[in-house]
Amino acid sequence: MTADTRNDRDYLTPPEVARLLRVRESKVAAWIRTGQLVAINLSEGRRPRYRVRRTDLEAYLEQRAVVPESKPATRQRREAVPRYV
Repeated sequence: MTADTRNDRDYLTPPEVARLLRVRESKVAAWIRTGQLVAINLSEGRRPRYRVRRTDLEAYLEQRAVVPESKPATRQRREAVPRYV
């Protein structure tokens, strides 16, 4: 595997990220603009050409992961001893 082939797979375009996550491209662009998702701008002009490293995308997703709160352990009831008179 050459370095060029490896690098092509390491970086994703915003449309590719949007397809993977099933969100709109504008949502991915907003994450990049706000700094939530790290991206590299390859453009020297006014219009940005962003690329997102796969590891940065994975870190972003881990950061946004929802972990359910653990419920306290329930105490087991003692069996009531019948009281006969």
